[in-house]
Amino acid sequence: MSVDRTALPRLLVFGEALTDFVRSGAQTWHSVAGGSGWNVARVGATLGVPTGWGGAVSRDVFGQEIVDKSRAAGLDMRFLQVVDKPPLIAMVHQTSPPDYFFLGTDTADLAFDARALPAGWETQCEIAHFGCISLVREPLAGQLVALARRLRQAGTRISFDANYRNLMGPDYPAFFESMVANADIVKVSDEDLARIYPDRTSAAVLEDVRRRAAHALLLFTRGADGMTLFTGDAVLEQAALRVNVADTVGAGDACIGGFLTSLLQRPAGPLAEHLHFAAATAAAACTRVGAYAPTRDDVLTLARAAAPGFLQDAV
Repeated sequence: MSVDRTALPRLLVFGEALTDFVRSGAQTWHSVAGGSGWNVARVGATLGVPTGWGGAVSRDVFGQEIVDKSRAAGLDMRFLQVVDKPPLIAMVHQTSPPDYFFLGTDTADLAFDARALPAGWETQCEIAHFGCISLVREPLAGQLVALARRLRQAGTRISFDANYRNLMGPDYPAFFESMVANADIVKVSDEDLARIYPDRTSAAVLEDVRRRAAHALLLFTRGADGMTLFTGDAVLEQAALRVNVADTVGAGDACIGGFLTSLLQRPAGPLAEHLHFAAATAAAACTRVGAYAPTRDDVLTLARAAAPGFLQDAV
């Protein structure tokens, strides 16, 4: 599928890019470019939707890796900002279960300036996606929340994925509820709900989220147990697609990236097809180590293996 790289993006993703330092031995670490928002953006661009990632990176080897991989994915580079600030680093000292901490209080991600984005971008953006730690790290958080509200008032659909991390404090439930109430597309996992509301059952929390997001497409993911899409009174179930799993890093980002891509590429398509495409995108991401952004061929091959005839007319 050809993409007009001169047009302004239909999908804008705002949030952090960072470098994970992952411990792989007593004295051994390796670095991996990542970050939830950046992962989602790369998925959209790789799948063929004109996509921009609105964020800032450092002017060093870590920032350059993110720049290079953004360009390779086909992201609109007019939305990526390079600043003279240190990189945001996540030290992942344990992977099973994951345990990590972040380095830096005045890092590049916080220096993002929405005022520097290309003229006219808001009128072309159809979906804007927000989530993860960028929404709790000031001064970036306040800027992004205000941007989300302004875009929604102007008619842009807002997508929100909590993607809970340990930076989110005791006031996060109230913030989560406010974001859910003002989003058109909400993705939340069973792990997110358990961490945001540790003293409540997942069924009770999900009922409350559905009430707050009654107007929205609500995508509830459960890893290998599949996902459910709620929209109004309708409930659609989707099983996880079976693959040989290399790891699950970035699977949630791939899921929402695939879902948003499908909505934009086939706006008249049935919701069940968008859900199946999202499941195939998440599954494809799991076949590679790290936060892999699957190609359209990757996704359609898995989607058709699970559902013969799925989008057979797609190119």
